[in-house]
Amino acid sequence: MKIKIIIPFVLLVVLLGFSFQKLQDKPVLYIIGDSTVQNGSGKGADSLWGWGSFMDLYLNPGKIEIQNHAKGGRSSRTFLTEGRWDSIMKTIKKGDYVLMQFGHNDGGELADTLRARGTIKGIGDESKDIYNPIRKVNETVYTYGYYMRKYANEAKEKGAIPIIVSPIPRNDFDKNGKIQQDKYGVWAHEVAEQTGAYFIDLNEMVIEKYQKMGPEKVKVFFPKDHTHTNREGAILNAELVTKGIKQLKNCELKKYIK
Repeated sequence: MKIKIIIPFVLLVVLLGFSFQKLQDKPVLYIIGDSTVQNGSGKGADSLWGWGSFMDLYLNPGKIEIQNHAKGGRSSRTFLTEGRWDSIMKTIKKGDYVLMQFGHNDGGELADTLRARGTIKGIGDESKDIYNPIRKVNETVYTYGYYMRKYANEAKEKGAIPIIVSPIPRNDFDKNGKIQQDKYGVWAHEVAEQTGAYFIDLNEMVIEKYQKMGPEKVKVFFPKDHTHTNREGAILNAELVTKGIKQLKNCELKKYIK
């Protein structure tokens, strides 16, 4: 009688252990970036949304965990100096993914009293020692490329797969109905080549889409300014990110697309 009771109990324990292990083995997609990736708390305040909030529409959350760590106002520099990247490094594991998009805030001042979030332009090895009046510390500031390389290389060291995404364009049509490619998009591509990270040229993909739509239709996506999208604009960007993932050669992330 006891054996009949014990056997099902043992099987239940084994089954639960196996299920827990499968849960533990599920990869995580870490998304990092600025407000164009997650605006505010990610709940649509002021009708503004980032594309990272809608990746669950296109990826299967039952097979991959999606964590959107993007934060408004951050540059490639301040996402690091605030300790946000360090917190990810504590949990990231082999087989996880990092989807990263920075650039919109990197062009700011290095040491102003308002944000102090800028990076040195380009992807070189230049640096500058400054006093940060926001953090009230001495700080060495590096190039945009330096910080992006750091994210990509440190993710790879953990066995994770970095995917660099060029920043979405602003709603900035010229008189000929064209939008110029963002210089941070060019630098993002160059860093991907340097580090061997995957690259999604979201900047170019969205520009192509916007130019086909035209200024009048595109302006509906931007209810407050020329940078931050509403829900419809963010979903369009998330759709294009997913299209970019599909086009990546030998990237296993595509198998989690719905």
